[in-house]
Amino acid sequence: MRVLAMIMAGGASENLSVLTMVRAEPAIPFGGKFRIVDFPLSNCVNSEIYNVSLLTQHMPRSLNVHVGVGKPWDLDRSQGGVRLLQPYLGPKQSGWQRGTADAVRRNLDFVDEQRVDTVLILAGDHIYKMDYRLMLQFHQQSKSQVTLGVRRVSPFETYRFGIVSVDSDMRITGFKEKPRRSKETLASMGIYIFDYSVLKEVLADEKPNDFGRDVLPKIINSHPVYAYTFEGYWADVGTLQAYWEANMSLLSETPALDLYDPDWVIHTRSEEQPPVRVGSESWVGGNLISNGCIVEGVVERSVLSPGVRVAPGAIVRDSVIMNDVVIEAHARVERAIVDKDVHIGESAEIGYGVDNIPNRQHPNRLNTGLTVVGKWARIPTGAKIGHNVIINPGVKEEDFQTDFVPSGETI
Repeated sequence: MRVLAMIMAGGASENLSVLTMVRAEPAIPFGGKFRIVDFPLSNCVNSEIYNVSLLTQHMPRSLNVHVGVGKPWDLDRSQGGVRLLQPYLGPKQSGWQRGTADAVRRNLDFVDEQRVDTVLILAGDHIYKMDYRLMLQFHQQSKSQVTLGVRRVSPFETYRFGIVSVDSDMRITGFKEKPRRSKETLASMGIYIFDYSVLKEVLADEKPNDFGRDVLPKIINSHPVYAYTFEGYWADVGTLQAYWEANMSLLSETPALDLYDPDWVIHTRSEEQPPVRVGSESWVGGNLISNGCIVEGVVERSVLSPGVRVAPGAIVRDSVIMNDVVIEAHARVERAIVDKDVHIGESAEIGYGVDNIPNRQHPNRLNTGLTVVGKWARIPTGAKIGHNVIINPGVKEEDFQTDFVPSGETI
């Protein structure tokens, strides 16, 4: 079986707010030192799949720099390796890609050149560890032409996923994309295996733009399409709350996602950083702290990416703090997601007060008490920022009209 993996890496999830204003969703930092795209990339090489392409579109620069020629994943090779496929204009191509299926359709000439018989299509924005060889084996043994990776979800979550119905042999008999209500609980993971001949056939028509919405509901009536059940940890981090919860889950005594397994290493591009330094007057407990961090205050139940500095007297709790954030003396950060290169002034407070007013501009997106601070923002000395607040990327001290930002506001 000659396999090409194609990772859908062009998404711009509005539900992730300021985190995707400056980058594609797969490029968002996760778990301290990693980025989301590291998981499908590492799964590929750990599954001995060394012919990989990433299909990009939305703000790809950060992703391009991170992946580069693929050296951290052993994908810097003359045969196969990793290729980043950018949108382009041509005699037959115009405008932006209109969905996952359209993105693959526009690159069928590239797939033809690879001379493969099987295409593994992967979402670039999910957190999981999976041996794709087992799913490929199932695809062959079941004589399937299209295979979906699926997993059980709560009945209360079905509206977020494509939901499948199957018979006793796991052949798919029905597919509904994000139904409002469903008795079925087998959800598509955004992982598809196509016989390449079938993929070319279904994409020959210019109309289907998205696999979940357009292709899969129709193809189950004309081709053998099967479901492969995955039992391991898998997280769709496409909302701020889901992203925060997935990071926090890494802090349990026995996390469901084991980042320390020597037999399934998650590779990433890392900068050279000195060891963590914890000051004599500091207190830390239940954290994930990356290299290059200097902690001289209190850090509890938080995930710190490389290069974070927590000054004396500062307190960080229940938060995700990304690379090179500076938290000055006596500042306080609670239940927050703080993007890269943010400066939090002395005695400032993020997550201030006890009220929980949803964000006024995006009440359905931010209503659980989290506050999110965009990249490059500067929080003034002594500022008090409530819950469910959005601080946009690049906000400066002078953009704050007062020292108090009530819960639910956006700056």
